Amino acid sequence: MKNTRTKFQWFLHLRASVLSEGQEAKSAAEESAEGLVLLEEAFTMCSKGQKFFGGERIGYLDIVLGSFLGWIRVTEQRANSSLIDESKTPKLFEWAQHFCADVVVKDVMHQTDKLSEFAKLLAAKHKSS
Repeated sequence: MKNTRTKFQWFLHLRASVLSEGQEAKSAAEESAEGLVLLEEAFTMCSKGQKFFGGERIGYLDIVLGSFLGWIRVTEQRANSSLIDESKTPKLFEWAQHFCADVVVKDVMHQTDKLSEFAKLLAAKHKSS
């Protein structure tokens, strides 16, 4: 981690990566990826080897963090890089796979292409303001 501030600004970096373009988006995506290393550590401690943060079934924390997966995918697409990388955050990668495949959420997960189009609208609006 570059510094302590980075640890607490994960969402701001994710947001910046969605709203910006080019090198700025790529830099923000890299900062987001660094924050996910902390989330990997938290998942390891909380899950105790099970599929989800609280055990074998999706719980509140899974829903909260899972709601960011669509935006993470958009960021990966825009920055042409992997944020939840199987080699850097293997347990978080596996969690994301289990989460998205679970019957409880799989039909309500945002489609990356549609969310990406919405992100373009948000970025244009942000740029003009």
